[in-house]
Parts: sequence; structure tokens; C-alpha cells
Amino acid sequence: MWFRISKVFSDYPAQRQVARKMIELGLGVSQEGKVMCGGVEVKEVSLAAAAGVDRRVVAATVHSILSDAKLSRIFMGIEPAGALLKGVAHELGFGAIEIEANAEKPSIIAHAATLLAKSGISIRQVYAKDPELFETPTLTIITERQIPGSLLGKFSKIEGVTKVSIL
Repeated sequence: MWFRISKVFSDYPAQRQVARKMIELGLGVSQEGKVMCGGVEVKEVSLAAAAGVDRRVVAATVHSILSDAKLSRIFMGIEPAGALLKGVAHELGFGAIEIEANAEKPSIIAHAATLLAKSGISIRQVYAKDPELFETPTLTIITERQIPGSLLGKFSKIEGVTKVSIL
């Protein structure tokens, strides 16, 4: 997906920056040309500040998106994924683990989920950063209860895993 988007904005790095921020945040575009987060309109000036550009660049990005049939279908279909509980897991009595890995290796999520299941720990949430958008792709897993430190070494042994942190 990012390859296609990046190609369209190859001559417009500021617009590419806005499109990237929109994808990172799960922001879409309405047929009316509004930037949307679910059913909530996001003001151009707010997105511009987050992307580090002028608000006119946001307007130009939206125009470019709506002018390209494939991009408009992509951005009209993007929905926010919901609240990531990583920052509040401890407050809620949940556990959290963050795994950095080579995204090209298959089954990392499956192996991590299996380790947790064998330990009797239920998963509440899984979030993986897209390796095309993030330099260091990470997998964040929020669990029903704290993850024992004894599992740290087992997570580290999963093929492709480069770093594990229990949060």
C-alpha cells in the first residue's frame, strides 16, 4: 500500500508526509474532501501541525487523493483501529509486551500468541506497526494480566525477534 501512495506523491514530499501521517493515525478522507477519523472531522490545521507542514499542504494532499481513483478508494476506506492500551495497560491491571522483529519472518504473532496461551494468559489487543511506514516495526500485545519475566527469554527465541520488552 505505502509503495503505491509514495509513488503518487514522489514529486511532492510534503504531501507524502501528510499521507504518511494520515495512514499512521488511521485518518481517511470523505467524498466531500474532509479528513476524517471515524465519524469525526479532523481540521486541516491540526493535521498540518502533526505532519509538520502548512495547512495548504493538507488541502493539496486531499485534492491529490481525491483526484486518483485508487487512492481515493484507499483513503475513503481507511478506518481508525481504536484505542491502543499500551500506555495505560498497567493502570488497567493488564500486561503488555513489545516485540521488535524482522517483519519478513512469518508466524511471529502466532508464536507469541502460542506462548501466552500455553501460559494461560489471554490476549486483549494486538497492534503491529506497518514495516513499510516504521523504521523499527514492533508488535505490541496487551494481555489480561501481567506477563511474567520468565517468558522474556522464550519470546526472544522466536525466529526473527530482535528485542523484547515487558512493559
